[in-house]
Amino acid sequence: MAPVVISESEEDEDRVAITRRTKRQVHFDGEGDDRVDQQQQQHSSSHRDRDKHVQRKKKKRLSNRNLQGSNGGYAWEDEIKRSWDLVKVDDEGDMASLVASIVEARKKRTAKKNITPYQRGIIRSLILTLDCSEAMLEKDLRPNRHAMIIQYAIDFVHEFFDQNPISQMGIIIMRNGLAQLVSQVSGNPQDHIDALKSIRKQEPKGNPSLQNALEMARGLLLPVPAHCTREVLIVFGSLSTTDPGDIHQTIDSLVSEKIRVKVLGLSAQVAICKELCKATNYGDESFYKILLDETHLKELFNEAVTPLPVNKINKGFTLVKMGFPTRIFEDTPTFCSCHSKLVYGGYFCPNCHSKVCSLPTVCPCCDLMLILSTHLARSYHHLMPLKTFAEVPTTEKFRSEDCFSCQSRFPILKNHKNGKLLTSSRYRCEDCKQEFCVDCDVFIHEILHNCPGCESKPVIT
Repeated sequence: MAPVVISESEEDEDRVAITRRTKRQVHFDGEGDDRVDQQQQQHSSSHRDRDKHVQRKKKKRLSNRNLQGSNGGYAWEDEIKRSWDLVKVDDEGDMASLVASIVEARKKRTAKKNITPYQRGIIRSLILTLDCSEAMLEKDLRPNRHAMIIQYAIDFVHEFFDQNPISQMGIIIMRNGLAQLVSQVSGNPQDHIDALKSIRKQEPKGNPSLQNALEMARGLLLPVPAHCTREVLIVFGSLSTTDPGDIHQTIDSLVSEKIRVKVLGLSAQVAICKELCKATNYGDESFYKILLDETHLKELFNEAVTPLPVNKINKGFTLVKMGFPTRIFEDTPTFCSCHSKLVYGGYFCPNCHSKVCSLPTVCPCCDLMLILSTHLARSYHHLMPLKTFAEVPTTEKFRSEDCFSCQSRFPILKNHKNGKLLTSSRYRCEDCKQEFCVDCDVFIHEILHNCPGCESKPVIT
């Protein structure tokens, strides 16, 4: 067999092909390494970006936390609190901040407490009117006016029905130049509280219309009987009112209907509000109040809880028919006449024998006011308020070392230098001569409305 002879040209071509394949493979391997390096670089850069983003978020959260105040707003919206203002000393260098606060608080309460027995209308019909315009977005009250007024209004509803259980209330808001009825006139406080919580989520908008609100309040108070007082309490935060007509005609109609209006202003004094209060309160301008701070606003709401004295012009004697229903217990539910719902038990009207769920209320069938004796007793304390207790002087010999009501020992507050008593911490009833501590004094006058010493006296028959 003849040997195969390979020419030089074919050998050269094979070398060139092998060289090209080697170069191509090396090129592909380089590209693969580059791709792996690029992926690793992208992965590491994404990790770095993510870490930077997390660190940025943490810094932002910390900065926001530093800017946040104690009331949920910004720190610069909080009151200025300096540690050196909390500690106060008297002329002799004694720390008297606690004693001064107790004495000052009691003096303020005693000075503002009117114990004169006036004839008052204890069966009240009050329309609470709240400003929900753009002016309520101001943050001079924290977190803003709208949120604080709603919260104070809820507290006012609780206190109003606690002190006036046989009264009724309705709620109106002023928003977008209109008056909106939020809650119908009724004696159920839970209905009003639920209505106030529902408008808490609404954003204040537009301008208020004082005339529209007064006209709606007048329409709600027209069916009220003559023996009930007709009152309107307005919380006004704007400096102007957008009315569709002449508001002076509305004021004249309120005067003719004997509707009394009280305004709590959140801004500067408005002339029409002053004229409104003066005209509807027989020339008394003190029913228009401008708040100073949050504490003052709370005090103004508490003032509206007490019934207004009856004016001599409207003074009269009216016999009001009331019913004291009996409570029933049922094994099977029956329909009530107030809500038309199946409920277990309730109260039977003594006049028409209709069933109602709760008291106090007005019978839906015969319009008889249904109450309990406790409701009448709680309303009666406005007519005969409890006398203010007198502070026992430190120079007098003390009769006892324990409070008559809570049986706790009276605190001894002395000056650490000369040993003299700063205050006796005793408050004496002028009728029964019993002594009480400051906590019991406040509880008796604000909650109980009866002196335990006078009530514990034996009745001689």
